[in-house]
Amino acid sequence: MGELLSMTWRDLLFAHWSVAPETVAERLPPGVSVDTRDGDAYLGVVPFVMSDIGPRGLPVGLAFGELNLRTYATVDGEPGVYFFNLDADDRIGVALARRLFQLPYYRAEMSVETSGDGRSRTVEFRSRRRSGDAPPARFDAAYGADGPFSTPAPGSLAAFLTERYRFYTTDDGGRLYYGDIDHEPWRLAPGRAEFRENTLFAANGFDRPAGDPLLHFAAPIDVTAGRVHRASARDPASVT
Repeated sequence: MGELLSMTWRDLLFAHWSVAPETVAERLPPGVSVDTRDGDAYLGVVPFVMSDIGPRGLPVGLAFGELNLRTYATVDGEPGVYFFNLDADDRIGVALARRLFQLPYYRAEMSVETSGDGRSRTVEFRSRRRSGDAPPARFDAAYGADGPFSTPAPGSLAAFLTERYRFYTTDDGGRLYYGDIDHEPWRLAPGRAEFRENTLFAANGFDRPAGDPLLHFAAPIDVTAGRVHRASARDPASVT
């Protein structure tokens, strides 16, 4: 993979809403296809803290909150994550991610407060986008675990939504790139969450999905990320 950075992800919530595949497909770039499960596409909102960020094998330094809106996609049959936006509260982190990974990061003002431990841990996560080159977006939620942690069973919906080791992105010229990450399998607990404010969908041109989200709270995990590469997709955006 050519590891470039190492980091730890903690206090991470996966909140997933099922949506019509066509809703997502029309917002994907050429060559990127919607990945579906039992006929449904998914939009995911993922707040977390990224810490101990640094070059692989060297002393670590950066730490900041991150919030992203994502979907799941394939390019030439290879599954991955497609990010509509990623907000972070560190100016250097945003600049680094844009330069190294071509990802749509935006500067945000965030606060992350925690209380308790293990299954009693509660995360208070607030975000307000401060970037002038993207629509405003706000998020305010309290979340945590609502059951024991376990590794998702292969083939389960939880594995479909979380066990992804590639991401896709485009640069300002519309050229498609991919990047790979590596980590141990997720350990997930059923999640609980109170969403007090969430304008990420509207900021990206989506109607708010109907129904309650599927929630998973993740145990901390160490991650490595490699350099991005140009992708050579053969087909236009479609639904799979």
